Amino acid sequence: MQTFHCDHCGHLVYFENFRCDACGHALGYLTDVRTMGALTPAADGLWLRAGAGAGRSRYRQCHNHSAYNVCNWMLPEQDQHGLCESCRLTEIIPALGLPQNRTYWYRMEQAKRRLVYTLSTLGLRPVSRMDDPVNGLAFRFLADSAQTGRVITGHHSGIITLNIAEADDLMRERARSQLGEPYRTLLGHFRHEIGHYYWFRWFETDEALAAFRTQFGDERADYSASLRCHYEQGPAPNWQQSFVSAYASAHPWEDWAETWAQYLHMVDALETVQAVGLELTPLRMDDPTLEQRTHPGTVESFDSMLERWFPLSYVLNNLHRSLGMPDGYQFSLAATVIDKLRFVHDLVQTRSPTPGAPEAGLRAVARATN
Repeated sequence: MQTFHCDHCGHLVYFENFRCDACGHALGYLTDVRTMGALTPAADGLWLRAGAGAGRSRYRQCHNHSAYNVCNWMLPEQDQHGLCESCRLTEIIPALGLPQNRTYWYRMEQAKRRLVYTLSTLGLRPVSRMDDPVNGLAFRFLADSAQTGRVITGHHSGIITLNIAEADDLMRERARSQLGEPYRTLLGHFRHEIGHYYWFRWFETDEALAAFRTQFGDERADYSASLRCHYEQGPAPNWQQSFVSAYASAHPWEDWAETWAQYLHMVDALETVQAVGLELTPLRMDDPTLEQRTHPGTVESFDSMLERWFPLSYVLNNLHRSLGMPDGYQFSLAATVIDKLRFVHDLVQTRSPTPGAPEAGLRAVARATN
């Protein structure tokens, strides 16, 4: 994630902010220029950029901001859609009659906006089913109920369903502990499930499937039986040697989705490192170093990413331990895992247009994954 400043007063602001704490100006994320902008209301219900040199660009608030205060993204004046490109992806929201559901919905949308931001950075901007009913992507945020039973988080036919209980910190931590998952967050769920979505988009030919099976194994193995075995008998022995997580060892589809999510973690964190100007210059010559890239706007090779990732995880874990917290990065990247991450990176580079360009509409798929 890049860093943002109020373009009216220069104060540091965050991607989730609705207002500048220093000058009080309203803030919104401007998707057309990929930055946070300070805004002033116009007479006709639109908003003007308030920053010096911002011109007279005019924007509309996303309807989910004006009506529910759960979104801070803005639409260019000419966009009459009503919903921003992130909110357009949401097909079903929780029932708002329960007060906690509004909070859960806000947290869901907040995590999804970060996902959409990273996909946009990579040139992968999925089309919503609202804009393309046949080929688009949709999210459904649902709750367990006596009528419908337990909601299973997963992907099916271009629809990603998430149980809103994942937005409850207590419930999510309980599940994380019970399942032995070192990293279980809302953003992690979004990154994992969108990996399933792109798997069905990209691995359609025999050639693509052959390359996938070389790295991840044969996805034709019975999926339900594989998951049942994983939960009843535990992960594969010595899974750390070949998989990024225990869950990745359950089935090749899950291996792909977990590896994909890991790749998005790396992309976002390394963009943050670059944006804040973080460097490591250790006192010992043999300790990890981290240098700024000379040309931050260029597409980074996987080797360059990996070279910067290891010192970042080193300092991140040391900082967490200094605060009495568990390691911030609890994954071990074995050589086989690195090869899989490289496979994801190379595929993203060949599949995406130039970074920031929208991808073509995605074909709906017809098989379920969790």
